[in-house]
Amino acid sequence: MTKTDISNDSTSLFHEKSIDETLELLKTDRSAGLSENEAQQRLATHGPNQLKAHKRKSIFRLFIGQLQDTLIYVLLAAVVITMFMGEYLDGIIILIVICINATLGVVQEIRAGNAIEALRKMASPKALVKRDHQIREIASEDIVPGDMVILDAGRYVPADLRLLESASLQIDESALTGESVAVEKDAGAMFSDDYLPLGDRSNLAYMSTLVTYGRGVGVVTGTGTHTEMGKIAGILSQDNETKTPLEIRLDELGKTLGKAAVAICVLIFILSYFQGRDLTEMFLTSVSLAVAAIPEGLAAIVAVVLSIGVTKMAKQNAIIKRLPAVETLGSVNIVCSDKTGTLTQNKMTVQEFFTFTDKTQQVSDIADLSTEARLLSSAMVLASDATLENGKGTGDPTEIALLHLADTLQIKRKDLQESQPRIDERAFDSNRKMMSTLHQHEDGFMLYAKGAIDSLILKCKQIVEDGEIIPLNDTHKTILMQAADAMSDKALRTLAVAYKPLESQIDSENFEKDLVMIGVVGMIDPPREEVKDSIETAKEAGIRTIMITGDHKNTALAIAKNLGIASALSEATTGAEIENMPQTELESHIGEYKVFARVSPEHKVNIVKAFRAKGNIVSMTGDGVNDAPSLHAADIGVAMGIAGTDVAKNSADMILADDNFSTIIVAIEQGRNIYNNIKKSVIFLLACNVGEVVTMLVAILIGLPIPLIATQLLWINLLTDTLPAVALGMDPGDKDVMKEKPRPLNDNFFSHGGGRRVIFAGILIGILTIFAFVSGYHFRGYSPFAQHIPEEIHEYARTLAFLTIIGCQLFYSFSFRHAYKSIFKMGFFSNRYLFGAVVLGLLLQLFVLYVPFMTAAFKLQAVGIAEWAGVLALGVVPLLANEVMKIFARRRRK
Repeated sequence: MTKTDISNDSTSLFHEKSIDETLELLKTDRSAGLSENEAQQRLATHGPNQLKAHKRKSIFRLFIGQLQDTLIYVLLAAVVITMFMGEYLDGIIILIVICINATLGVVQEIRAGNAIEALRKMASPKALVKRDHQIREIASEDIVPGDMVILDAGRYVPADLRLLESASLQIDESALTGESVAVEKDAGAMFSDDYLPLGDRSNLAYMSTLVTYGRGVGVVTGTGTHTEMGKIAGILSQDNETKTPLEIRLDELGKTLGKAAVAICVLIFILSYFQGRDLTEMFLTSVSLAVAAIPEGLAAIVAVVLSIGVTKMAKQNAIIKRLPAVETLGSVNIVCSDKTGTLTQNKMTVQEFFTFTDKTQQVSDIADLSTEARLLSSAMVLASDATLENGKGTGDPTEIALLHLADTLQIKRKDLQESQPRIDERAFDSNRKMMSTLHQHEDGFMLYAKGAIDSLILKCKQIVEDGEIIPLNDTHKTILMQAADAMSDKALRTLAVAYKPLESQIDSENFEKDLVMIGVVGMIDPPREEVKDSIETAKEAGIRTIMITGDHKNTALAIAKNLGIASALSEATTGAEIENMPQTELESHIGEYKVFARVSPEHKVNIVKAFRAKGNIVSMTGDGVNDAPSLHAADIGVAMGIAGTDVAKNSADMILADDNFSTIIVAIEQGRNIYNNIKKSVIFLLACNVGEVVTMLVAILIGLPIPLIATQLLWINLLTDTLPAVALGMDPGDKDVMKEKPRPLNDNFFSHGGGRRVIFAGILIGILTIFAFVSGYHFRGYSPFAQHIPEEIHEYARTLAFLTIIGCQLFYSFSFRHAYKSIFKMGFFSNRYLFGAVVLGLLLQLFVLYVPFMTAAFKLQAVGIAEWAGVLALGVVPLLANEVMKIFARRRRK
C-alpha cells in the first residue's frame, strides 16, 4: 500500500459514511488491517496519537505578569522617589509589599493550568489492533488513522473510530457528552442529518471513552489533536487572559491614583513657585504629597483579604484556585450548570413502577409489597449482570438502579440468587433490545426477560394480575403502553420485564417466546435533594440558573421543571437548533432559554460567551471532560471535587470538595461579603489618604509649614492605616447580602455613596489635623506664619498633627463596618480584629513617641496627658459625625 494523504480528522462526518466508504477513504484492508510498513509511514505523517503538551510559563514570567498592573506601577514609582530622597528603609518596605503581593498571585497560578496534562494521561496506555492479518497489543500513541482496533468490555477507546462491527456494544461516554447512561452502539447505522450530537452518533466511538459491555471492531478516523478529545484540549490551550471585575476596578483605581499623584505634584510645584519657596523644599513637598495620595498598602491588603476569604471558603468545601476569583463569585448573576452529576446525582434511580395489580406506584410510597411487585423486582435482579456491594456498583447504571430498587423493597438479593442460580442466558443485543436468563427454580426452571417495552410486549402471550396468569389482550396492551408513555412524559427511562415458568430446560433460541408480562419500571438520574432550595435562594439574590447538558431535551426539561429552573418547553433548546446559528443571533436570543440540551463542548463555550457578551458575570459548573472548555471560558469555572475529572478540576477557578451545587450559592454569598469587605478596606484607605492630601494641600495653600513629612506619611500609610484595613477585610458577613441583586458591571468602589464618604471623611480629617497642627504652635507661643521658628516647635506641632490624623483614622474605621447600621448597635467588639487593630495602632504610636531612636527617626516629640486628651477628643469627631449621617441614611431607606 503506497503512502497517500489519509484523513486524520474526527470532524469528517464519518457517521454519514458507510463502512465501505470509510475503509476506502482511509485506504484500509478490512481483512488484513494496515501493514507495519504503512503504519510507520502514517505515524511519521500524522505524529503520535497523543495530545500536545501545553507550554507552561516559567515562574519568572508568571512573577513579571503579576507586576503588570497600574497600581503596582504607581507603587514602583513611589519606591524610586523614596529611594531618591534617601529614605531607603521606606523604599525597601514598599518593595517587600509589592513582592508579597506578586508571590501570592504566582503561587495560585502554579497550582492551576494542568488540564492538558490530565487529558494526555486519560488516554489508554495499550490498545488491540489488527496489522498484517494479526491481532497485537501496542501502545496507544502508536495508533494511526486507518488502524483496525478491537474493543471489548473494560477497555478504553484509544482514538476516534468508525465502528465496523458491534455485538451488544455499549460505551460509557458520560465524561465526553454528559449522558449518564451507557450508549448502545450500532456499526451498521448511517445518518444524514446536517447536525447530529456526539451522543447520537451510534456508529462512532470516541477517544478515552469506556467500553462497558459487548465487543466491537472499529477503524481509526482521528488521532491525537484530531479527535473530539483533542478538540477540547485545543480549546483549553487557548489563553484566557480576561480580567476579573476586581482586577478591572483595582486597575482603574491605580490609574486614577497615578493621575491624581501627578496632578498634585504639578499643582504644588506651581503654588510653591508663586509663593517663592525653595526649589529643594518644593521637590520634597511634592514628593510628600504624592506619597500621601497613594495608599501603599492597598495591593497587599486586597491580597491578604482575598487569602483570608480563600481559607474560610475552603472550610466550607469551596476550594479557590485563583485569588481574584473569590470576589468575582460575588458578582455572578448567571450560574450555568451541567445536569449530570451536578444538578443530579449521576446515579440512575427507579422512581416508579407499574404492574397490573398495583397499577402505577411511586417507589417512595410503597407500604405493603404485592406479590407482583416482588416478582417484578426479583426478575429484574436475576436478569442482571451488574453487582452492588456496600453501596458500590459495577456494570450498567440501569442494572445497578434495579439492584438498588430491590434493596429499597427489602428483597434479599443474595438469598434470591442462591435459590435461583443462573444456568443459561441470552445476552442483550441492539436488534432484539432485550436479554434473557434461565434459572433453576424449586423442581423446575424459570426464565426471566427484560428489555424495551415495545420489543418485549411482542414476545408476551399472557400477563400476571392478582396472582393469576391470564391471557394478554388489546386492553392490557393499551393499559401497559399508557403507563409507559406516562413515565416517558416525565422523562423516565422505561424498562419492561417478563417471565415464563418451565418444567424442563430449553434452548436459548426458544427463550423469548410465550412470555408472561409482569410490568414496567421508570427510572431517571434524580436531582440532588438540596439543589432546589439553593436555586430558589439564588433566584431571590437575582441569580439565574441555566442548565447546559449533553442529555436529551425531554429529560433535561423534566429535571429543570422539577428544580424550578424552567417552566415551559419554549425555554429549552438543543444543540441541533443552535449549531447553524451565528454567534450574534445566539447572543440576541440567549436570554430566552434556560435549558440547553444535547449540546457539544463547543456549544457550551459559545453559550457561555453569549451570556458574557450581554454583560453578565457567568459561573459554569461541571464535572466531565466535556465541561472543561466552558469552565475555562466562564468568569468562574466550578468543578466537582469528588466526581469531577482531573481535566475539569484543572480548568476550573473553584472546586467543590463536596460535589454539592448548594456550596456554589454559599460561595457566592461569601464572595459578595468578601467584595463588601474589600470595598470597606479600599474606601477606608482612600478616605485616610484624602485626609492626608487635604492636610498637606491646605497647609501649602495658606502658607503654613509642612504638617507631615514623607517618613511620617509612609508610617501612617504602611502600618497605621493598614491594620484597620485588614481587620475590615475580616468583618463577619452581612446576613442580608443574598437579598440584594448582583452588582452591575459598571459598579465601582465609589458607587452607593462610597465616593461621598471618601470626600466627607477626607475633608473632615484634614481640617481636624490642620487645627491640631496650628494649635501646636499657639500652645508654645508661636504663630505658624512667623519667620525663624525653632525646629523643636515645628516637631511639636507636627507631633500633634501626626497623632490627630492617626486618631481620626483609627476611630473612624469603626464607622466603615456598615453603610447605614450604627456601630453602637452592631457593637465595637463584634469584629474583634478591628478592635484589636485600633488598640495596636494606638500602642504603636506610643512606641514611636517614647522610644528615643524612633522619636528621632520620625522627627517627633514625646507629649503629655493634656495633648493626648486633645488628640483623642479630636479623633472621635469623624466617627460621631458619620454616625449622625447614618441616622439620615436610615430614614431615607425607610
